[in-house]
Amino acid sequence: MADAPRKSRLVSEVDFNKDGKQTGFIRLFHSTHDSAYGFLPIPIVVVKNGEGPTALFTSGNHGDEYEGQVALTNLAKSLDPVRIKGRVIILTMANYPAALVGRRVSPIDDLHLNRIFPGDPDGTVTRQIAHYIDSELIPLADFVMDLHSGGSSLNYVPCALATQSNDPALFQKQLAALRAFGAPFTYIQGGAQGQGGNQTLGSGAERRGKIALGSELGGCGTVNPAGLAIAERGVRNVLVHLGILPTSDWVEPPSPTRFLDVRGQDYYVYAPENGVFEPLVQLGDTVAIGTPAARIHFTETPWLPPVEIAFKAAGIVMCQRIPARTKRGDCLFHLASDLKIT
Repeated sequence: MADAPRKSRLVSEVDFNKDGKQTGFIRLFHSTHDSAYGFLPIPIVVVKNGEGPTALFTSGNHGDEYEGQVALTNLAKSLDPVRIKGRVIILTMANYPAALVGRRVSPIDDLHLNRIFPGDPDGTVTRQIAHYIDSELIPLADFVMDLHSGGSSLNYVPCALATQSNDPALFQKQLAALRAFGAPFTYIQGGAQGQGGNQTLGSGAERRGKIALGSELGGCGTVNPAGLAIAERGVRNVLVHLGILPTSDWVEPPSPTRFLDVRGQDYYVYAPENGVFEPLVQLGDTVAIGTPAARIHFTETPWLPPVEIAFKAAGIVMCQRIPARTKRGDCLFHLASDLKIT
Protein backbone atom coordinates (compact mmCIF):
# COMPACT_ATOMS: atom_id res chain seq x y z
CA MET A 1 0.00 0.00 0.00
CA ALA A 2 1.36 3.39 -0.94
CA ASP A 3 2.06 5.84 1.83
CA ALA A 4 -0.51 8.61 2.24
CA PRO A 5 0.66 12.04 1.01
CA ARG A 6 2.27 14.04 3.79
CA LYS A 7 0.27 17.09 4.82
CA SER A 8 1.66 20.60 4.94
CA ARG A 9 2.48 22.06 8.34
CA LEU A 10 1.37 25.51 7.17
CA VAL A 11 -1.98 26.87 8.39
CA SER A 12 -4.16 29.27 6.41
CA GLU A 13 -6.20 32.01 8.09
CA VAL A 14 -8.61 32.15 5.12
CA ASP A 15 -11.40 29.77 4.11
CA PHE A 16 -11.01 28.96 0.43
CA ASN A 17 -14.66 27.90 0.14
CA LYS A 18 -16.21 31.03 1.65
CA ASP A 19 -17.78 33.71 -0.56
CA GLY A 20 -16.60 37.32 -0.31
CA LYS A 21 -13.15 38.88 -0.01
CA GLN A 22 -10.84 37.48 2.67
CA THR A 23 -7.41 38.74 3.61
CA GLY A 24 -4.99 37.14 6.02
CA PHE A 25 -1.87 35.08 6.28
CA ILE A 26 -0.57 31.59 5.77
CA ARG A 27 1.20 30.76 9.00
CA LEU A 28 4.57 29.05 8.61
CA PHE A 29 5.66 28.24 12.14
CA HIS A 30 9.33 29.05 12.58
CA SER A 31 11.06 28.96 15.95
CA THR A 32 13.98 31.37 16.40
CA HIS A 33 15.97 32.84 19.26
CA ASP A 34 13.85 36.01 19.06
CA SER A 35 10.48 34.26 18.66
CA ALA A 36 10.27 30.78 20.14
CA TYR A 37 6.65 30.10 19.09
CA GLY A 38 6.42 32.55 16.18
CA PHE A 39 5.29 32.15 12.60
CA LEU A 40 6.19 33.73 9.27
CA PRO A 41 3.06 35.54 7.96
CA ILE A 42 2.77 34.89 4.21
CA PRO A 43 0.04 37.28 2.95
CA ILE A 44 -2.87 35.80 1.00
CA VAL A 45 -6.05 37.22 -0.51
CA VAL A 46 -9.03 35.12 -1.64
CA VAL A 47 -11.95 36.63 -3.56
CA LYS A 48 -14.85 34.27 -4.25
CA ASN A 49 -18.40 34.48 -5.57
CA GLY A 50 -20.29 31.27 -6.20
CA GLU A 51 -19.30 28.59 -8.65
CA GLY A 52 -16.81 29.15 -11.45
CA PRO A 53 -13.15 28.75 -12.37
CA THR A 54 -10.30 29.49 -9.96
CA ALA A 55 -7.29 31.61 -10.90
CA LEU A 56 -4.13 31.50 -8.76
CA PHE A 57 -1.73 34.43 -9.15
CA THR A 58 1.65 34.45 -7.44
CA SER A 59 4.54 36.92 -7.27
CA GLY A 60 7.56 37.34 -5.02
CA ASN A 61 8.75 33.84 -5.89
CA HIS A 62 12.04 35.73 -6.26
CA GLY A 63 12.02 38.40 -3.61
CA ASP A 64 13.83 41.07 -5.66
CA GLU A 65 11.27 41.06 -8.50
CA TYR A 66 8.76 43.82 -7.86
CA GLU A 67 6.56 44.45 -10.90
CA GLY A 68 4.43 41.39 -10.17
CA GLN A 69 4.23 42.15 -6.47
CA VAL A 70 2.87 45.65 -7.16
CA ALA A 71 0.48 44.43 -9.88
CA LEU A 72 -1.01 41.75 -7.63
CA THR A 73 -1.20 44.10 -4.64
CA ASN A 74 -3.26 46.46 -6.79
CA LEU A 75 -5.39 43.59 -8.08
CA ALA A 76 -6.09 42.41 -4.53
CA LYS A 77 -7.36 45.85 -3.54
CA SER A 78 -9.45 46.36 -6.68
CA LEU A 79 -11.34 43.07 -6.99
CA ASP A 80 -14.97 43.25 -5.87
CA PRO A 81 -16.47 39.82 -5.09
CA VAL A 82 -19.87 40.98 -6.37
CA ARG A 83 -18.41 41.44 -9.88
CA ILE A 84 -16.72 38.06 -10.21
CA LYS A 85 -17.86 34.52 -10.88
CA GLY A 86 -15.59 31.93 -9.36
CA ARG A 87 -12.50 32.49 -7.25
CA VAL A 88 -9.22 34.39 -7.36
CA ILE A 89 -6.33 33.46 -5.03
CA ILE A 90 -3.49 35.98 -4.75
CA LEU A 91 -0.09 35.33 -3.18
CA THR A 92 1.92 38.56 -3.45
CA MET A 93 5.02 37.37 -1.53
CA ALA A 94 5.23 33.67 -2.32
CA ASN A 95 8.76 33.48 -0.89
CA TYR A 96 7.93 35.77 2.01
CA PRO A 97 11.38 35.76 3.70
CA ALA A 98 13.13 36.60 0.42
CA ALA A 99 10.58 39.25 -0.59
CA LEU A 100 10.81 40.90 2.82
CA VAL A 101 14.51 41.62 2.32
CA GLY A 102 14.54 41.95 -1.49
CA ARG A 103 16.68 38.91 -2.25
CA ARG A 104 16.36 36.27 -4.97
CA VAL A 105 16.77 33.47 -2.45
CA SER A 106 15.68 33.06 1.15
CA PRO A 107 17.86 34.65 3.85
CA ILE A 108 16.82 31.82 6.18
CA ASP A 109 18.00 28.71 4.33
CA ASP A 110 19.58 30.27 1.20
CA LEU A 111 17.29 28.17 -1.02
CA HIS A 112 15.81 29.18 -4.37
CA LEU A 113 12.04 28.61 -4.20
CA ASN A 114 11.62 28.20 -7.96
CA ARG A 115 14.10 25.32 -8.09
CA ILE A 116 12.75 23.02 -5.36
CA PHE A 117 9.16 22.13 -6.28
CA PRO A 118 7.27 20.05 -5.20
CA GLY A 119 8.98 20.87 -1.90
CA ASP A 120 8.93 19.00 1.39
CA PRO A 121 6.40 19.43 4.26
CA ASP A 122 9.13 18.50 6.76
CA GLY A 123 11.93 20.47 5.13
CA THR A 124 13.41 23.89 5.69
CA VAL A 125 11.30 27.05 5.38
CA THR A 126 11.57 27.39 1.58
CA ARG A 127 10.85 23.70 1.00
CA GLN A 128 7.75 23.99 3.19
CA ILE A 129 6.51 26.99 1.17
CA ALA A 130 7.02 25.10 -2.10
CA HIS A 131 5.13 22.10 -0.73
CA TYR A 132 2.20 24.22 0.45
CA ILE A 133 1.82 25.97 -2.92
CA ASP A 134 2.23 22.68 -4.78
CA SER A 135 -0.05 20.52 -2.64
CA GLU A 136 -2.64 22.98 -1.30
CA LEU A 137 -3.00 25.95 -3.68
CA ILE A 138 -2.31 24.60 -7.17
CA PRO A 139 -4.88 21.77 -6.86
CA LEU A 140 -7.58 24.40 -6.20
CA ALA A 141 -6.81 26.28 -9.44
CA ASP A 142 -7.80 25.95 -13.07
CA PHE A 143 -5.30 28.62 -14.09
CA VAL A 144 -1.92 29.50 -12.51
CA MET A 145 0.27 32.51 -13.31
CA ASP A 146 3.59 33.12 -11.59
CA LEU A 147 4.73 36.69 -12.25
CA HIS A 148 8.49 37.22 -12.60
CA SER A 149 10.95 39.84 -13.80
CA GLY A 150 14.72 40.10 -13.98
CA GLY A 151 15.34 41.03 -10.36
CA SER A 152 18.57 42.65 -9.21
CA SER A 153 20.93 41.09 -11.75
CA LEU A 154 18.93 41.12 -15.01
CA ASN A 155 16.64 43.34 -17.08
CA TYR A 156 14.06 41.99 -19.55
CA VAL A 157 12.03 43.31 -22.41
CA PRO A 158 8.62 42.90 -20.69
CA CYS A 159 7.07 39.65 -21.89
CA ALA A 160 4.89 36.70 -20.98
CA LEU A 161 6.04 33.11 -21.21
CA ALA A 162 4.93 29.50 -20.97
CA THR A 163 6.44 26.06 -21.23
CA GLN A 164 4.76 24.21 -24.07
CA SER A 165 2.52 21.48 -22.74
CA ASN A 166 2.87 18.00 -24.24
CA ASP A 167 -0.93 17.89 -24.30
CA PRO A 168 -2.02 19.63 -27.55
CA ALA A 169 -5.40 20.62 -26.11
CA LEU A 170 -3.80 22.13 -23.01
CA PHE A 171 -1.24 23.96 -25.17
CA GLN A 172 -4.05 25.60 -27.12
CA LYS A 173 -5.53 26.78 -23.81
CA GLN A 174 -2.11 28.17 -22.85
CA LEU A 175 -1.91 30.06 -26.15
CA ALA A 176 -5.42 31.49 -25.72
CA ALA A 177 -4.55 32.71 -22.22
CA LEU A 178 -1.26 34.21 -23.46
CA ARG A 179 -3.09 36.10 -26.18
CA ALA A 180 -5.53 37.38 -23.57
CA PHE A 181 -2.68 38.50 -21.30
CA GLY A 182 -1.51 40.51 -24.29
CA ALA A 183 2.17 41.18 -23.60
CA PRO A 184 3.97 42.65 -26.63
CA PHE A 185 6.22 39.57 -26.65
CA THR A 186 5.61 36.01 -25.49
CA TYR A 187 8.24 33.33 -25.53
CA ILE A 188 7.66 29.62 -25.34
CA GLN A 189 10.20 27.91 -23.14
CA GLY A 190 11.84 24.65 -24.00
CA GLY A 191 14.41 24.25 -21.25
CA ALA A 192 17.23 25.82 -23.25
CA GLN A 193 18.87 27.43 -20.24
CA GLY A 194 19.23 24.13 -18.41
CA GLN A 195 17.78 25.51 -15.19
CA GLY A 196 14.51 24.96 -13.36
CA GLY A 197 13.33 21.95 -15.29
CA ASN A 198 10.47 20.24 -13.50
CA GLN A 199 11.19 21.92 -10.15
CA THR A 200 9.50 25.28 -10.77
CA LEU A 201 6.13 26.53 -9.56
CA GLY A 202 4.86 26.38 -13.13
CA SER A 203 5.96 22.77 -13.46
CA GLY A 204 3.79 21.91 -10.44
CA ALA A 205 0.79 23.36 -12.26
CA GLU A 206 1.69 21.57 -15.50
CA ARG A 207 1.94 18.20 -13.71
CA ARG A 208 -1.69 18.64 -12.69
CA GLY A 209 -2.89 19.66 -16.12
CA LYS A 210 -3.46 23.31 -15.21
CA ILE A 211 -3.11 26.25 -17.58
CA ALA A 212 0.25 27.67 -16.43
CA LEU A 213 1.79 30.99 -17.52
CA GLY A 214 4.71 33.13 -16.40
CA SER A 215 6.22 36.49 -17.18
CA GLU A 216 9.41 38.54 -17.25
CA LEU A 217 8.25 42.12 -16.66
CA GLY A 218 11.46 44.15 -16.46
CA GLY A 219 13.99 44.02 -13.65
CA CYS A 220 16.99 45.98 -12.36
CA GLY A 221 15.62 45.59 -8.81
CA THR A 222 13.10 48.37 -9.57
CA VAL A 223 9.51 48.65 -10.76
CA ASN A 224 9.49 48.97 -14.55
CA PRO A 225 6.48 51.19 -15.42
CA ALA A 226 5.93 49.52 -18.80
CA GLY A 227 6.13 46.05 -17.28
CA LEU A 228 3.77 47.01 -14.48
CA ALA A 229 1.21 48.38 -16.94
CA ILE A 230 1.39 45.18 -19.02
CA ALA A 231 0.91 43.04 -15.91
CA GLU A 232 -2.03 45.05 -14.56
CA ARG A 233 -3.88 44.98 -17.88
CA GLY A 234 -2.88 41.36 -18.50
CA VAL A 235 -4.08 39.79 -15.25
CA ARG A 236 -7.47 41.47 -15.58
CA ASN A 237 -7.80 40.43 -19.23
CA VAL A 238 -6.98 36.84 -18.24
CA LEU A 239 -9.75 36.99 -15.63
CA VAL A 240 -12.15 38.18 -18.34
CA HIS A 241 -10.91 35.40 -20.65
CA LEU A 242 -11.59 32.81 -17.92
CA GLY A 243 -15.08 34.18 -17.31
CA ILE A 244 -14.26 35.36 -13.79
CA LEU A 245 -14.59 39.08 -14.59
CA PRO A 246 -17.25 40.52 -16.93
CA THR A 247 -16.42 41.29 -20.57
CA SER A 248 -16.81 45.02 -19.85
CA ASP A 249 -13.46 44.86 -18.00
CA TRP A 250 -11.57 43.83 -21.14
CA VAL A 251 -8.89 46.28 -22.30
CA GLU A 252 -7.68 45.62 -25.83
CA PRO A 253 -3.86 45.20 -25.99
CA PRO A 254 -2.12 47.70 -28.29
CA SER A 255 -1.04 44.87 -30.63
CA PRO A 256 -1.19 41.07 -30.82
CA THR A 257 1.50 39.30 -28.84
CA ARG A 258 4.59 38.30 -30.84
CA PHE A 259 5.55 34.69 -30.15
CA LEU A 260 9.23 33.87 -29.69
CA ASP A 261 11.34 30.96 -28.57
CA VAL A 262 14.84 30.36 -27.20
CA ARG A 263 16.39 27.65 -29.34
CA GLY A 264 19.40 26.48 -27.39
CA GLN A 265 22.48 27.39 -25.41
CA ASP A 266 23.79 29.44 -28.36
CA TYR A 267 21.07 31.97 -27.54
CA TYR A 268 22.81 32.77 -24.23
CA VAL A 269 25.96 34.86 -23.84
CA TYR A 270 28.07 34.20 -20.74
CA ALA A 271 31.03 36.06 -19.31
CA PRO A 272 34.25 34.18 -20.19
CA GLU A 273 36.35 36.04 -17.59
CA ASN A 274 36.02 38.08 -14.41
CA GLY A 275 35.94 41.82 -15.01
CA VAL A 276 33.76 44.82 -15.87
CA PHE A 277 30.98 44.16 -18.38
CA GLU A 278 30.46 46.71 -21.18
CA PRO A 279 27.31 45.98 -23.23
CA LEU A 280 27.58 46.72 -26.93
CA VAL A 281 23.85 46.28 -27.71
CA GLN A 282 20.59 47.31 -26.07
CA LEU A 283 17.47 45.44 -25.02
CA GLY A 284 15.17 44.92 -27.98
CA ASP A 285 17.95 45.12 -30.59
CA THR A 286 17.93 42.59 -33.41
CA VAL A 287 21.36 41.00 -33.87
CA ALA A 288 23.03 38.61 -36.30
CA ILE A 289 25.50 35.80 -35.72
CA GLY A 290 28.85 37.44 -35.02
CA THR A 291 27.42 40.78 -33.86
CA PRO A 292 29.65 42.05 -31.00
CA ALA A 293 27.73 41.61 -27.74
CA ALA A 294 30.03 42.84 -24.98
CA ARG A 295 33.53 43.59 -23.78
CA ILE A 296 35.01 42.44 -20.47
CA HIS A 297 37.51 44.96 -19.13
CA PHE A 298 40.27 44.12 -16.64
CA THR A 299 40.49 47.23 -14.48
CA GLU A 300 42.87 45.54 -12.03
CA THR A 301 45.34 45.08 -14.92
CA PRO A 302 44.51 48.03 -17.21
CA TRP A 303 47.40 47.26 -19.59
CA LEU A 304 45.60 44.10 -20.79
CA PRO A 305 43.22 44.37 -23.76
CA PRO A 306 39.53 43.67 -23.11
CA VAL A 307 37.93 40.41 -24.20
CA GLU A 308 35.19 40.92 -26.80
CA ILE A 309 32.31 38.46 -27.01
CA ALA A 310 30.06 37.96 -30.06
CA PHE A 311 26.60 36.48 -30.40
CA LYS A 312 26.54 32.89 -31.63
CA ALA A 313 22.94 33.13 -32.83
CA ALA A 314 20.64 35.66 -34.46
CA GLY A 315 17.60 37.07 -32.71
CA ILE A 316 16.12 39.75 -30.48
CA VAL A 317 17.98 40.77 -27.31
CA MET A 318 15.41 39.94 -24.62
CA CYS A 319 17.53 39.98 -21.47
CA GLN A 320 20.67 41.79 -20.24
CA ARG A 321 22.78 41.59 -17.13
CA ILE A 322 22.65 44.74 -14.97
CA PRO A 323 25.69 44.84 -12.61
CA ALA A 324 28.81 45.86 -14.50
CA ARG A 325 31.10 43.84 -12.25
CA THR A 326 30.84 40.28 -13.50
CA LYS A 327 32.53 36.93 -13.16
CA ARG A 328 33.08 33.94 -15.40
CA GLY A 329 29.79 32.10 -15.93
CA ASP A 330 27.44 35.06 -15.40
CA CYS A 331 24.71 35.37 -18.03
CA LEU A 332 25.16 38.65 -19.92
CA PHE A 333 22.37 38.34 -22.53
CA HIS A 334 19.87 35.98 -23.97
CA LEU A 335 18.17 36.12 -27.33
CA ALA A 336 14.86 34.91 -28.71
CA SER A 337 13.64 34.31 -32.28
CA ASP A 338 10.23 34.45 -33.90
CA LEU A 339 8.14 31.30 -33.49
CA LYS A 340 5.35 30.33 -35.86
CA ILE A 341 2.27 29.42 -33.84
CA THR A 342 -0.74 27.70 -35.37
